Amino acid sequence: MTDPVFTEEQRAGVYRAIAERRDMRHFAGGSIAPELLARLLEAAHQAPSVGLMQPWRFVRIRRPALRLAIAELVETERLNTAAALGERGDAFMQLKVEGIRDCAEVLVVALMDGREKHIFGRRTLPEMDLASASCAIQNLWLAARAEGLGMGWVSLFDPAQLAALLQMPEGAKPIAILCLGPVETFYPAPMLALEGWAQPRPLAELSYLDCWGNPA
Repeated sequence: MTDPVFTEEQRAGVYRAIAERRDMRHFAGGSIAPELLARLLEAAHQAPSVGLMQPWRFVRIRRPALRLAIAELVETERLNTAAALGERGDAFMQLKVEGIRDCAEVLVVALMDGREKHIFGRRTLPEMDLASASCAIQNLWLAARAEGLGMGWVSLFDPAQLAALLQMPEGAKPIAILCLGPVETFYPAPMLALEGWAQPRPLAELSYLDCWGNPA
């Protein structure tokens, strides 16, 4: 068997980043050095993608007025989500769901236009473009955690409205607003678990052997 390339300490660092990654909502302002931001985006860009299509596109938001407009889109969807949740709407409104106004950097991740021409790996599973872009986001998340930066994935927005706001071409679709930057502290557990909104389920409940529902 081939000797592992990583040392034991290096492997521990990888697993630590995975275990301590959090979907952050509370940020401490500040800034991110250009070379560090470039390193994080390069880590995202190294993600695997079906058919090597690299469907991700990153839009860095720098204009304060544009950041505010994005925050307002999120607030509109937050209210709509609360209404759709019915009895849980009031509890939902107590949750902090984004840090757009407070974080150092805002990035919008979108799927590129013209995705339909990519058939390799997508003929029966066209959503693999979304899966590939999600891998890029996860790469960025883990790299940010290793660098001591927090990141939060915001999905409360109308994709068509955000696409129009950012002048995206027809067929492109925003899938994530990423809040990135320094934090005072990382949550010791997922924020929604700490707030009593939901609790993570153990792996044993989600793993099957040979057929659906058969415990592994």
